[in-house]
Amino acid sequence: MGKNLIIMGVVLVCIGLLWPLVVKLPLGRLPGDIIIRKENMNFYFPITTSVIISIIASILFWLFRK
Repeated sequence: MGKNLIIMGVVLVCIGLLWPLVVKLPLGRLPGDIIIRKENMNFYFPITTSVIISIIASILFWLFRK
């Protein structure tokens, strides 16, 4: 349990340090993301972004499991 908490903490620190670079990536504005804009409403559903993040997370979990 302690080892997992340390690994999660290191991952969070790395994400925090890389955040200025991550914000510049076009995630959230990819083709396939649904954006509906009307006068009084905005609806945003990032399908493509969600799939890409899921694939990256799956690969990372698979690598750490080995």
